[in-house]
Amino acid sequence: MISKFVNSVAQALEGVQDGSTILLGGFGAVGQSVHLIEGLIEQGAKDLTIVANNAGYGRVGLARLLEAGRVRRLICSFPRIAGSTIFENLYKAGKIELELVPQGTLAERMRAAGAGIPAFYTPTGVNTLLSKNKEVREYHGRKYVLEEALQGDVALIEAWQADRWGNLTYKQSGRNFNPVCAMAARLTIAQTQHTAELGELDPEAIVTPGVFVDRVLHLPYGSPQL
Repeated sequence: MISKFVNSVAQALEGVQDGSTILLGGFGAVGQSVHLIEGLIEQGAKDLTIVANNAGYGRVGLARLLEAGRVRRLICSFPRIAGSTIFENLYKAGKIELELVPQGTLAERMRAAGAGIPAFYTPTGVNTLLSKNKEVREYHGRKYVLEEALQGDVALIEAWQADRWGNLTYKQSGRNFNPVCAMAARLTIAQTQHTAELGELDPEAIVTPGVFVDRVLHLPYGSPQL
């Protein structure tokens, strides 16, 4: 009987290696797998490259991982938001690298990786520092910059519901980057707020099919780490 459910954060994160590129779903705090992200601290992986929409907030989740010194490089769209002082201090001290990527380009780079597309052209960033050292071509009188697909070793995502085959649904804005992260990683680990029996999920509501998911951990929002 196929079941992708695991029993603990430690089991979910087993095998994550030093130097991994980790894709994080979430838009700010919404849809972010906070327990899994913080679990990386105890798991021990270091020298990580993190791909996320922003640089975390307060001292939870990604911000706590940054504070622990586990992240070497951050690829994101909004590194400076209210409460992101940990990243700001690390960056000023030269202790972390930053690759700034426009939000739509970030999503498309991960989607392209999941679809098997190695690169694509976009007008976003043309004639700015973001296009420096990148190929630029002109089509129909408009310039476009070449952006490469962004594949992760691991994706940490949050779902609203999951069944034992790893089929996932999301709730409203909690969907955000989670589906593209799931498709773009070699190992996808989902934290879900609710579970469903096989066959209970409406096929039309399943956004991420189980073929893209390797491990699922049931952790209701606000629950302590297992």
